[in-house]
Amino acid sequence: MSSRLFKKVVKEQELQQLEEEEQLKDDESESPDSAPRSSINPFDLLNDGDDDPDQETEVADEASSRDGDKKELSAQQSTRDVVPTSNQKSKKKKKKKSKEGSTSNTDKAEWQLDEDLDSLSLGIDSSTNQPGPSKAKLENAKVRSNVVKQHPPSVFQIDPKYLNVENELRRIFGSKVVKSFERNQQSGSSRPVRGARRVTHHIRKTILVSPSDHWPRWDASFSMEFLESKDGYNYFRYVHSPTYGQAQRAFEAAQAIHDLNGVASVLMYHPYHLDSLITMSDYFKFVGEHQMAADAVAKCLYALECAWNPMFTPLQGNCQLKFSHETNKPLFKALFTHMINMDRRGCHRSALEVCKLLLSLDSEDPMGTLFCVDYFAVRAGEYSWLEQFSEDYKSDNSLWLFPNFSYSLSICRFYLEREQTSQDAHKDNTKATSADLMKQALMLHPSVLKKLVAKVPLKDQAWTKILAHSYFRSDETKIPSLDHLINIYVERSYIIWRLPDLQKLLRDTAKLVIETLEHNRSEAKDWACVREEAFSSEKNEYAHLLVQDFSDAVSSLPPDNLQNFVVDARMGEAMHNAIHTGNPHDVGQAPPPRGVANRSPLAVLFESMLPWVNYGDGGDGIAADEDYQINGHFQENQED
Repeated sequence: MSSRLFKKVVKEQELQQLEEEEQLKDDESESPDSAPRSSINPFDLLNDGDDDPDQETEVADEASSRDGDKKELSAQQSTRDVVPTSNQKSKKKKKKKSKEGSTSNTDKAEWQLDEDLDSLSLGIDSSTNQPGPSKAKLENAKVRSNVVKQHPPSVFQIDPKYLNVENELRRIFGSKVVKSFERNQQSGSSRPVRGARRVTHHIRKTILVSPSDHWPRWDASFSMEFLESKDGYNYFRYVHSPTYGQAQRAFEAAQAIHDLNGVASVLMYHPYHLDSLITMSDYFKFVGEHQMAADAVAKCLYALECAWNPMFTPLQGNCQLKFSHETNKPLFKALFTHMINMDRRGCHRSALEVCKLLLSLDSEDPMGTLFCVDYFAVRAGEYSWLEQFSEDYKSDNSLWLFPNFSYSLSICRFYLEREQTSQDAHKDNTKATSADLMKQALMLHPSVLKKLVAKVPLKDQAWTKILAHSYFRSDETKIPSLDHLINIYVERSYIIWRLPDLQKLLRDTAKLVIETLEHNRSEAKDWACVREEAFSSEKNEYAHLLVQDFSDAVSSLPPDNLQNFVVDARMGEAMHNAIHTGNPHDVGQAPPPRGVANRSPLAVLFESMLPWVNYGDGGDGIAADEDYQINGHFQENQED
């Protein structure tokens, strides 16, 4: 609420109170036989020790006159004789209290201001200004308390203070280290440009990212519209403006001919074009400029949040943005990349909150965040939350059937048991132990063990004996979907198993599984039937999820080999394979040098900052002119 609107509403309330007081005075003057009203100020009740003795005696006189008790009258007369002797002391006290009260008046005013802000609302009560809203407030409070008791907080409810990476970095490294790093970064990046005019504008604060001061103003080139409310969820989608549509067509034209210069030119005129920002982020990632890649994604998220609808409240877990809408896809891609960047910086708690946000936006989970939420929860120490999430989350299969949850739940139970023993707390016998959960995971997904031993790696001699057993000998289940999910889990969570305590738990449980199979070999067939029923499809249902997207390793290529880079990361992987298998000169061949004749010096200056632009030696001016004519003729043909 703006300050101007607040002042207006407060004045209206004061005028209404004055009118009510005048009406009450008129009623008292018309009915003199009515009982006298007490002259006690209700605000004086807040100060128990500041009561005036004169007021107390007056109240006692009124009570005695009503009751007509002679004994009370005589007692009050005796007290009245004593009161004048103590008036001098009370006046001195009042002078001291007036000095102290001047300092506390500001606190009382602020407290009253907060109460007024809480009482103001845009609902029915504020519009009608009907007297007696206290009963309605009490009823609303009772209803809300009942709703809270019946419906516990959702597992998708997001804490905004953990979304900010800077807060978690301050908790890890301290505020002094973070501030010094920010100062050095600002001093290094704030190089004054000669002849440039300094432009200052207001940067809107957001919860997903912390925008920088040098970012351009939000151009409002797209917005978010409300679609419908269904089953307690509000559905939204992004809508593009005509100017954004022009930028999108220019981007698609540059993408069709693999022209990164064209993508950069789109960003020059439309700094918040989403697909262009995501493309440049992927390029910077493959080149090795991770900070520039993270800044591009942050700009993308900043623009997406500025376009949010006022009804869009994603932190409460009651909003849906379907991935099927083409305009909603950049948000999912940017959030997923931002989540991976947070994890690489060690901010696992913030990555967990972004992961919950992705899961809550679309119940179909198009980005596969369900297969990394357990990793972020374990790294962040949110063991109880992960157990609660596995119980409350609704899916086609039970979550414990997935390989990542079957192993991660046993890890959570292991650390929760350790916390209970350290705090001497009573153990919950209703839940399975960590050893039982680990045994269940090994029986259900035995092929995970061999891949973990090779990936971690585990070089103890005990593992060679364990892997020699027929049950753990194979690293494939011959079920395409399950094998793909196991590869994702091992690539994502292998680093957790480098802890000695977890290695001991895994080794002891694997030996226990071998002992049980020697006594009862039919259990292996039973667990095989469970796997086949849970993952019955003969095709890979998760082929759209790339294993490298869940990896900490970043595949980097030299800039000369990225001349034909496209938005899809699969292009970079295909080029990398072509370099090793085919002729590297054909793949990494640089384009002809670009000419600078008859061109704007400012455009050439901006273009020269891009690492993929080649201007040649500069010695042969005729060749440069010919190249410029050829490029200009090619561009004219394209425009025609």
